[in-house]
Amino acid sequence: MYRLGHWGVSLLVFAPFGFVLLQAGYPELTFVLGAVMCWLAMLPDFDMRVPGISHRGPTHTLLFAVLVGGVGGGVAYLLATNAGQTESTAMTLGAFGFGVGSLTIVAHLLGDVLTPAGIRPLWPVSSRKFTLSLWTADNTIANYGLFAVGLFAVAAATYLSVLV
Repeated sequence: MYRLGHWGVSLLVFAPFGFVLLQAGYPELTFVLGAVMCWLAMLPDFDMRVPGISHRGPTHTLLFAVLVGGVGGGVAYLLATNAGQTESTAMTLGAFGFGVGSLTIVAHLLGDVLTPAGIRPLWPVSSRKFTLSLWTADNTIANYGLFAVGLFAVAAATYLSVLV
C-alpha cells in the first residue's frame, strides 16, 4: 500500500479503539492514539531507505511490532514518571504506549497483507508469506478507497460515541 492506503488502514483499526476510549472518558488519549497511529503509519517502510535491509523484511514482522511497542511503552512510562505521576499511572500509560506502538505496526502489516507481495510476519521463526492478494500496492482506487473507509469509520465512531 501507499501512504494514503496505510493511513486508511490505520484509521480503520483506530476507530473502535477510539470509540472505546471516548466512551471511557479519555478524549486526550483518543487523540494521542489517532495522531500517533497516523504519524507512524509508514514506519515499517523506512526499510526502503536503509541499505542492507530488504523491503518487507524485519520491519514488517510481529517482532518489530513488539519492539516499537516496547519503545512506545518506555517513552510513555518515562514521560509519566518525569511528570510526577504515580507509579500505577506511569505503568498504565506505559502499557498504553506499548499498545499504541504495537497496534500501529500491526495496522501497517494488515495493509501490506492485502497486496500480492504480502508479508512474513513470523520472521525469524518462519519465512511463510501471508497475502490476500486483493490488489497491488500502487492501486489508486484501493489506496483512496481505504483512506475514505478509514475516515468514515473514525467519523462514525466519533458520532456514535456522542450519541451513546
